[in-house]
Amino acid sequence: MTQPLRCGLVGFGYMGEIRKRVIDARDGLVLVGVAEPDRAKHAKIQGCEVFAEAEALLGRHLDLVFVATPNHVAPALIIQSLRAGRHVFCEKPPGRAIEDIHAIRSAESNGVKLMFGFNHRYHPAVMKAKAIVDSGRLGGLVNLRGLYGKSGGRNYPASWRNDPGISGGGILLDQGIHMLDLFRFFAGEFEEVKCFASNGFWKTPVEDNAYVVLRGEKGVHAMLHSSATLWRHTFRIDITLESGYLVVEGLLSKSGSYGRERLVVGKRQFEDEAEAVGNPAEEVTYFDRDRSWEMEVDAFSGFVREDRPVTVSNSEDALRVMEIIDRAYRDAGISAQAN
Repeated sequence: MTQPLRCGLVGFGYMGEIRKRVIDARDGLVLVGVAEPDRAKHAKIQGCEVFAEAEALLGRHLDLVFVATPNHVAPALIIQSLRAGRHVFCEKPPGRAIEDIHAIRSAESNGVKLMFGFNHRYHPAVMKAKAIVDSGRLGGLVNLRGLYGKSGGRNYPASWRNDPGISGGGILLDQGIHMLDLFRFFAGEFEEVKCFASNGFWKTPVEDNAYVVLRGEKGVHAMLHSSATLWRHTFRIDITLESGYLVVEGLLSKSGSYGRERLVVGKRQFEDEAEAVGNPAEEVTYFDRDRSWEMEVDAFSGFVREDRPVTVSNSEDALRVMEIIDRAYRDAGISAQAN
């Protein structure tokens, strides 16, 4: 029988809890320990050793390291683990600024696997939409439009995500990065980036709204509104194709606040095909089970066990999406915080 891979988890916030649950449920993984500096959280961590300092955990014999920390400390943990020969899975974003991902990539070496948590690629509606696009049965891509945002909240201004020294950026880097990654997932690379950004409502040091327009290498255009002032948690991506369109709306999440996840498929119609021009019949599929976290971890452990290159959400993907964000911030007159 194959020995289970020995895992260490650094950080036990929202994402750390999710990663621990998934690791504990996988037969091929065993969680050696969790490092979490907030001792008040230690009582919630069961079934493994608990460390107040990451150094103590990283000194153990580990095969995989899962990094679920705030942005300002993640790069150093990744680099330390890679140089020690550990395979690393890190939540997005890969640091506070593009310099961080450059430093991380310089520490990669042959045989060590590195993957980032661009989890939305594994959501069922996104996966089905990707299969339809790749099949070509509705023609080639014309454009993409994304809306992703949250309602803010009473304690929103006090969040570490709005401290540029910790986060490096605002809502675009924190949440909009997922939508930008999906734009690349569907359309490939973008050669031109324009952005307007504002912190006009929350008045935090980082942006609470960003409006990004992209022009792709293949002529595909994309638009994103990333917002902390929607007052309703919202996820929606519109994909226009030559012979139809797709809409992914809602998002399976721990809180359920983004609504029921669904995929809408519509086919282009003309005057001789329908009475209501511009209002075609639609096929709607609803998804009620989120296996994205499990699929993501299974993919990572599979790359390690089978000694295959990481082909999804790898450091190249992280670099390319951080390049878009860097260009967006520069166009909007914002300087991201680097290490």
